[in-house]
Amino acid sequence: MLVDSHCHLDFPDFEADRDAVVERARAAGVGTMVTISTRVRRFAEIRAIAARYERIYCSIGTHPHNAAEEPDVTTDELVAIAEDPLVVAIGEAGLDYHYDNAPRDDQERGLRRHIAAARITGLPLVIHARDADDDMAAILTEETGKGAFPAVLHCFSSGGGLAICGLELGFYVSFSGILTFRSADELRAIAADVPMERLLVETDAPYLAPVPHRGGRNEPAFVANTAKVLAEVKGVTPEQLATATSDNFFRLFAKVPRL
Repeated sequence: MLVDSHCHLDFPDFEADRDAVVERARAAGVGTMVTISTRVRRFAEIRAIAARYERIYCSIGTHPHNAAEEPDVTTDELVAIAEDPLVVAIGEAGLDYHYDNAPRDDQERGLRRHIAAARITGLPLVIHARDADDDMAAILTEETGKGAFPAVLHCFSSGGGLAICGLELGFYVSFSGILTFRSADELRAIAADVPMERLLVETDAPYLAPVPHRGGRNEPAFVANTAKVLAEVKGVTPEQLATATSDNFFRLFAKVPRL
């Protein structure tokens, strides 16, 4: 069994064939999926999707791209919504300096509110980090000093320094289809150094379809392609990799009932 720890089933890309997408994931051995929130104000939509399908859960949070749209989201609000039985994570939240779709101050304030919610609830924080390694490492280190919280560096594509920082803080590192790209030698080297007990796999669907689907729409079934490459990087069988990453998922996303 595999787990897609991060996808976006509420996105319009899946509107026409969401049922078929879920069925293909099941056929590929993906037993559990987490569809990730990008806007708190659209929680009803994402929750409805999680409620419709067995073994699909969701998170609650504001993506850094949307931080300026939702400056009024409070830690208390995140904590309250996280009481919903289908909500198993906080986020995704973080820093994205590649696109800078929201002012950096808004991104940081949002990130710190989400960290506080993860600390209070004990639910894992799903961290988005792009071209912001130094600031991200500094904030995560500072906030951990105020009190530990569970977290995953999702769709990891940063430098080795941020991976080391995250691991030292007790976080997990999740790899997406980027790992399969021909140009991703540096990322595969980082993945090789991440302990097996801290690895997760994801799609970030509909984005970043792995080889051999690169260039098309990504979907949860394709997590198997990323897992296959990650198994090669780690020198284990695909079955061993699936077992390890699933064990890791249920340890981190402890609110999800284990199959």
